[in-house]
Amino acid sequence: MGKSLAANFAVAQDVFDEVDAALDGKLSTVMFEGPADTLMLTENAQPALMAVSLAAFRVLEKEAGLNLKSDAQFVAGHSLGEYSALAAAGAFTVAEAARLLRTRGQAMQKAVPVGEGAMAALIGLEFDAASAVASEAAQGDVCQAANDNGGGQVVVSGSKRAVERAVEIAKTRGAKRAMLLPVSAPFHCALMQPAADVMAQALANVSIKAPSVPVVANVLAAPVQDSAQILRTLVAQVTGTVRWRESIAYMAGAGVTNFYEVGAGKVLSGLIKRIATGATTSAIGNPEDVVSFKAGRTL
Repeated sequence: MGKSLAANFAVAQDVFDEVDAALDGKLSTVMFEGPADTLMLTENAQPALMAVSLAAFRVLEKEAGLNLKSDAQFVAGHSLGEYSALAAAGAFTVAEAARLLRTRGQAMQKAVPVGEGAMAALIGLEFDAASAVASEAAQGDVCQAANDNGGGQVVVSGSKRAVERAVEIAKTRGAKRAMLLPVSAPFHCALMQPAADVMAQALANVSIKAPSVPVVANVLAAPVQDSAQILRTLVAQVTGTVRWRESIAYMAGAGVTNFYEVGAGKVLSGLIKRIATGATTSAIGNPEDVVSFKAGRTL
């Protein structure tokens, strides 16, 4: 994870070194060499994913002359990726993002005892239908739509019993598939309020600057640039719905036709194609992707 970037570009290695220093450890070693179960711990996975995104971003700046302020209309990130987007836009440093995400991961894991919460993917239901399923399944417990990913893919989150009920109800409401997800905690629901409280304190101790380009916030599906508003949206994001479908639709409606997924994986590129008809997507996460970007740059 990120190893090829570090091996080929000094500026990428600098990012991983900065993250290691910020966290007072060698997260990069775990990222490059494993073990996988240690990397998958929420407190490690969150800053690790940010590190890869920012390493790839710095490489694009250095090798391809990317200038975010002049080349991009918006930036956005899915859940923890919003921190990556904010760091790329200069709202806070890579080191601050790493520390915030370490805190966020630890707080989210501690918020709910293991086994008491769950998340499930409902495939084939649009957001309103999935939200109705979640409401019906709650029955006094917590169950709410956590991720509106678009293309008929909605994730619900909450108490384990309620989420299990949602899976069964969804199957009777026309869902193509409904399945529990292998997650360590019920993210983006009201059960995460203790973690939201922790993040409110942590973010209050960071000097958030105005980003160089508007950041489309998960909980608003609209751009934010004011520092105080960014803080509020990041806190609200812990318990709120990731409105990814609406966020992409907002950017497409504002004239964006080219979307670049910078970091690990290509999942978001696939989601974007389902949401924004006619949009082109590119995933940039390894040296080969950087070469392709440089060769056919269409920003």
